[in-house]
Amino acid sequence: MKKEELISRVDKNKLPRHIAIIMDGNGRWAKKKKLPKIMGHRQGVKAVRKTIKACGEIGVEVLTLYTFSTENWKRSSGEVSALMSLLSGTVKKEARKLKDNNVKLIISGDIEKLKPALQKLLKETMTITRDSTGLVLNIALNYGGRQEIVHACKRIVRDVRDKKIKAGNIDEGLFSDYLFTAGLPDPELLIRTSGELRISNFLLYQIAYSEIYVTKVLWPDFNEKHLVEAIVDFQNRERRFGSSL
Repeated sequence: MKKEELISRVDKNKLPRHIAIIMDGNGRWAKKKKLPKIMGHRQGVKAVRKTIKACGEIGVEVLTLYTFSTENWKRSSGEVSALMSLLSGTVKKEARKLKDNNVKLIISGDIEKLKPALQKLLKETMTITRDSTGLVLNIALNYGGRQEIVHACKRIVRDVRDKKIKAGNIDEGLFSDYLFTAGLPDPELLIRTSGELRISNFLLYQIAYSEIYVTKVLWPDFNEKHLVEAIVDFQNRERRFGSSL
C-alpha cells in the first residue's frame, strides 16, 4: 500500500495531538542479523526519519522520542560513545532538513551532562528551528521520568523560597510548568516497539491518561504502516479519563 493510501486511513478529526515513542529493539535487530549493535542503532535512525516525516504529513502536533535515558549511561563505554557519535552526526546532517521541513526541535532532559560540543550543536539546532510552525520534535535526551519530577520539585522549592510563587498556588497546572515538557500537551498516544510491556521511566507524570500501544516490531523495522496502525487503533478506542461507562 502506498504511503498516501496509508495516511488516508487516518481520521484527521481524531488525531492524537502528541505521540510519544519508546524506540526499543535496536540491539535485538542487530543480533538477529548477526551485526554489531551499532548497526541496529544506525538502522534505527532511518526509522526516526520515516516517523518524523510521516507525523508531519499526517498532522501530528508533537512527537516525543525516547532517545537516551539516564539509565543508558550504565551501558558499556564503547556503546555510549558510539551512540553519542551517532547522535552528533545525525543532528549535523538533519538540522537544515528540519528547518526546511518546518520542524521545531526541542529537548527534554539534562543536556548539561553531555559533551560541550554536542550541547552546542543541539542548542544551535534548536535556535535555527525555533520559528518553525509545523511538527514539534521533542527529543528525550539524558532523560528520566523520576529525575524530571525531582528536578521540578527542586525548582518549585527554590521559587517558593524566593517568593516567586506561593506554596498555596501549587496545583497540577503549575507543576506541569516546571517539567521539561512545559508548554506541550500531554501525550495522548504512547507507542512502544519490540513488544516489551513496561514504561521504562518515560514521561511518568505526563502519561497519566495516555493510550498505550505496544507492537512487537523492532524499532529499526518501524515504518509509516506501523505508525498508521497505532494511530488507527488509538482512534478506535473510547477514552473515558476515569469516568464511568
